[in-house]
Amino acid sequence: MSVMRERLVVMKFGGTSVEDAAAMERTAGIVRGRRERGLEAVVVVSAMAKVTDLLLAAASAAGRGDRAGALAIGARLRHRHIDTATALMDAERFARVQQVMHLEFDALDDLLRGISAVGELTPRTNDLVVSFGERLSSRMVAEAFAQRGLQGEHVDARTCIVTDSNYGKAVPQESAIEAKLAEIVLPLIKAGKTPVMGGFIGANAEGITTTLGRGGSDYTAALVGSGLHASAIEIWTDVNGIMTTDPRICPDALRVKTISFEEAAELAYFGAKVLHPATILPAVQKSIPVWVLNSRNAENEGTKITAMSTKCASPFKSIAAKKKLTIVDVVASRMLMSHGYLKAVFDVFDKYKCAIDMVSTSEVSISLSVDSNQQLPEICSELSKIADVKMEGHKALVCLVGEDIRGHNGIAGQVFNAIRHINVRMISQGASEINMSFMIDEEDVEDAVRSLHRVFFANPDETVFDVVDRVQVESTAG
Repeated sequence: MSVMRERLVVMKFGGTSVEDAAAMERTAGIVRGRRERGLEAVVVVSAMAKVTDLLLAAASAAGRGDRAGALAIGARLRHRHIDTATALMDAERFARVQQVMHLEFDALDDLLRGISAVGELTPRTNDLVVSFGERLSSRMVAEAFAQRGLQGEHVDARTCIVTDSNYGKAVPQESAIEAKLAEIVLPLIKAGKTPVMGGFIGANAEGITTTLGRGGSDYTAALVGSGLHASAIEIWTDVNGIMTTDPRICPDALRVKTISFEEAAELAYFGAKVLHPATILPAVQKSIPVWVLNSRNAENEGTKITAMSTKCASPFKSIAAKKKLTIVDVVASRMLMSHGYLKAVFDVFDKYKCAIDMVSTSEVSISLSVDSNQQLPEICSELSKIADVKMEGHKALVCLVGEDIRGHNGIAGQVFNAIRHINVRMISQGASEINMSFMIDEEDVEDAVRSLHRVFFANPDETVFDVVDRVQVESTAG
């Protein structure tokens, strides 16, 4: 197993990397490159770009009783997948695959009709609808690999990714997953095959389809990599790795060559779109490095995420921003200095399973930032029984991430001098050695990020940041 581990890489390709026949051809070329280097590959793919959104829309339409609208979306998806398969495969293989795909779409249509007839969409049924995206893309990619000499073998992820029954955001059962991977996937690898499975989807112990939540294909790749003790996990997307900030905001953003698991997790949670936060966890447990790479620019080295961070001159590695937040101010008017006050407040948020991004406290008040969601009125109504409550919406959190921020004298002064023209509503630093965050109005995010990037990445350390990417980003942005 140790020899196998040294040669095994788990490669996850996102929706834009399998969005059409041309993208799937590029994906096949990338996998061939790994095989030619003597590596064994397990491939995890997302649904084709935008397919999950359309499946969610179809499910929603059916739930409203709009049968015609739901079936129209299904028809569009059927044509798109069949057209892609036609372009990918020879006539004999396409004839065989076409039959399977039509059966899948017939099943989807029957499901949508059933939802429409009942007039109710449950989380369990919603998971089943959206699962079709990965089920279809993984089958097409496996067939494309097989035709191109890569020994592609389709594996239904639901036979390996065992979860609980928390539909919509199921929790993987890692020991069961490892056992299933050893039983189903490992023999294929040993036989020289390239297993291909869909990300994002799984099944509970009864075999009922579940999903890991949006972005869950990254999580699937990490679970597979961990379960198979792989030597590396590669996340193939449409950017050259993790950037110093969003290049759509700063065209002169740089590629970060190396970053720690902890830094990457902070960035992912606070708004960076490259990684799903949970991706990091199974890899950390097994010390498996994660690479973020660009399927449209496969020669680029991307970003390597490792257990230990590389030291650099700049105190920060990257700047992320998270919008659509709400600040909730809770003032202890009736429980002033009362024991258990903080617990009472946080119990309310726990009751509604509402995650809190940032907390700031004083002797009599608490300010919290949360994702704006439909349950905030209920949360505030309960809080008003023990305190005065006020909400402020349309806020954003800006997060600067880097190792040992506390060890840099005067760092807070530099940060807030750079944004002295912007009103700051909340500030947090002490809770983490690698994260300094603050809350501002949504409309000020781009200005704040650009100002901070000018200050902290004016003279980048080329051992950590790729200055050449300036030209690449500028040409892409143009």
